[in-house]
Formats: sequence, C-alpha cells, structure tokens
Amino acid sequence: MEPEGVRHRMVEVAKGVRLHVAEAGPEDGPAVLLVHGFPDLWYGWRHQMAALAARGFRAVAPDMRGYGDSDAPPSAGSYSIFHLVGDLVALIADLAQPQVFVVGHDWGALVAWQLCLLRPDLVRALVNLSVAYHPRSSEGSPLQVIRALCGEDHYMCRFQVEPFISFLSCLWQT
Repeated sequence: MEPEGVRHRMVEVAKGVRLHVAEAGPEDGPAVLLVHGFPDLWYGWRHQMAALAARGFRAVAPDMRGYGDSDAPPSAGSYSIFHLVGDLVALIADLAQPQVFVVGHDWGALVAWQLCLLRPDLVRALVNLSVAYHPRSSEGSPLQVIRALCGEDHYMCRFQVEPFISFLSCLWQT
C-alpha cells in the first residue's frame, strides 16, 4: 500500500546511474536524508517519513544504488563506498540545501558515517540505528574483522560469491 503524501522521482547521481527517491513533506522544509540498509528499500522508512513530514521536515528516502527502482550498474566495482557516498553527495546537491540531517540504518549507517567523514560540510547532524561505529582497523578489512569476530555464519561472510553459492545450494537441497 502506497503511503499517503509520498512523491517519487528519479535523480541522476552519476553518469548512467539514477536513484529512485521517495519524498514527503514540504519541499522547502529542512531535509532529512534517510539511508536504508540491507536488504531494505525506501519503503522501510515510510512511517518515519510521515512523522517527519507532519513536523515540517522534507523526508528524503532513496533506494540506494542497486536496490529497488534505482539503477544497478553491473560491475561490482561500481559499489565502492566512494560510489555510494558520491550518490548521496549528488542527491544532496539536487535537494538544493546547504546541509541535511542524515539518518542511517544497518548498511546505510556505514554509508552515512563515511558521508560525514568525507563531506562533513554537507551534514547538519547524524543519527544511526542498529550498527555501532567502527573506525578503520589495522587488523584487516571490514570483512576480515567481521569474520574473526563472528565466524563464517555472519551474513556478510555468507554473501561472498563462492561461500554464498555453497550456502544457497545447501538450501536448495533441503
């Protein structure tokens, strides 16, 4: 069911990449950028969007690159943190506001932190949900650290190409 008062549009954020964006609230209200996690879409923010719009905020919730109605470049290299942050920077520019409030959830929280680190001039305030901040570590890549802390059963480890295919084949056999 489509939430009342939500507007939809496509925003070109990079050459050949458009994000589907859902918005609610006055277009001249202070913008709150809602960044979803895995495996979510803008729709996961629908209740928060209605509450923010009722208080005069412009709630902006994109489907991130590769999700929902947004474009999905075929190359895995098109999904680096620099690409994802760049998408948000372009979206903020499209909003024509000097700064936005940012709320991130799950994987979206990681992208939101990097936005703050790389472009603090664009962020008025940040709220992140469900994931604690972890700065870069000399212990290894984020995946190596997660694997060491949580083991191979963590979803991020299972979603690596070869292990994920093995995981899916186990499901298909049951």
